[in-house]
Amino acid sequence: QVQLVESGGGLVQTGGSLRLSCTVSGSIYSINPMGWYRQIPGHQREMVAVIGSSSSIVEYADFVKGRFTISRDNAKKTVSLQMNSLTPEDTAVYYCNVDRFGSPYWGQGTQVTVSS
Repeated sequence: QVQLVESGGGLVQTGGSLRLSCTVSGSIYSINPMGWYRQIPGHQREMVAVIGSSSSIVEYADFVKGRFTISRDNAKKTVSLQMNSLTPEDTAVYYCNVDRFGSPYWGQGTQVTVSS
């Protein structure tokens, strides 16, 4: 059983920073991609950032390039998202994801609210 638990969401002012963390329990491997997605009410869930087995294999959505940084610690089975220069448009529920050989697993989500 793979379970993901996110932490680090909250309320921040425009221009501020937050760091999201996700801890995975259960059997996953360093080759399993991990990522962060977000969902705004009334919209589909969208990819924010994905990381492969190492930090050299990363993909970011255009709307976060240069502001967000994804990282992972394979030994601790964690994935993090450093979010800088936040804007109200970043307000959403952020979900952690791991793709375990084609089977996706999701966390429960953490709310990020950016005030103007």
